[in-house]
Amino acid sequence: MPDKIRVAVAGAAGRMGREAVKMVLNDAELELVAAIGGTAAPDAGITAGVGECGVPIETDLETALTRSGADVLIDFTRPQLAAAHTRTAILHRVRPVVGTTGFTPQDIAELDKLCRGQDIGGVIAPNFSIGAILMMKFAAEAAKYFPHVEIIEFHGDQKLDAPSGTSIKTAEWIAANRPEFRQGHPEEEEMIDGARGGMYQGFRIHSVRLPGIFAQQEVIFGAFGQTLKIRHDSYDRAGYMPGVNIAVKKVLELKGIVYGFEHLLD
Repeated sequence: MPDKIRVAVAGAAGRMGREAVKMVLNDAELELVAAIGGTAAPDAGITAGVGECGVPIETDLETALTRSGADVLIDFTRPQLAAAHTRTAILHRVRPVVGTTGFTPQDIAELDKLCRGQDIGGVIAPNFSIGAILMMKFAAEAAKYFPHVEIIEFHGDQKLDAPSGTSIKTAEWIAANRPEFRQGHPEEEEMIDGARGGMYQGFRIHSVRLPGIFAQQEVIFGAFGQTLKIRHDSYDRAGYMPGVNIAVKKVLELKGIVYGFEHLLD
């Protein structure tokens, strides 16, 4: 492992990107070598933060990676950009650590093949929160005994994708421990389209989007005479950074794409 891991941050002018920059700057084992902020005017806080180490805000990812010699790219951008950013990083032999959601299974398979061709690793994680991972693990275990389940996820009204990547990942874990069947009354009818939420493997995912909410998820299990609720609440973006830090350090040891932060724990 190098003396310092050279890190580039895509989406550095965004709210999650700013936290990632702070995390890198505050870790003696990491070195911030590039900050890609997009075409919008960079936030004064991020400009000051990266200015302390002489790293300019850049707008072109490929140019930044070529110039900086980065070992790792942290990406917190938009679903429409993340797959292309990840592909660009891999082609430059820069290991991606991606918290942006919206990847399809086909995207992940293609990027895994590309990583293996370059003999490097990468991490794509819908959620880097250790608490959220525990919530998903507990829900997957409960599904063995409570197969009737619904997921409700809450985010701010500016979130672009629905359902969230975390809820989809939770649903995948639950489905692995639950026989597929369609819940509810067989003659159930939605009087307003979408009232019952999205269907996944026979159970429902509901997305709430409102101002004033950061990120919460509740998994509700029902059985005769009882319910079980498993809930995780995030209140600050800094709560994701310990997980991102772990991923940045472990990705140097990986080959291929690892989908899900849980694979880096234990």
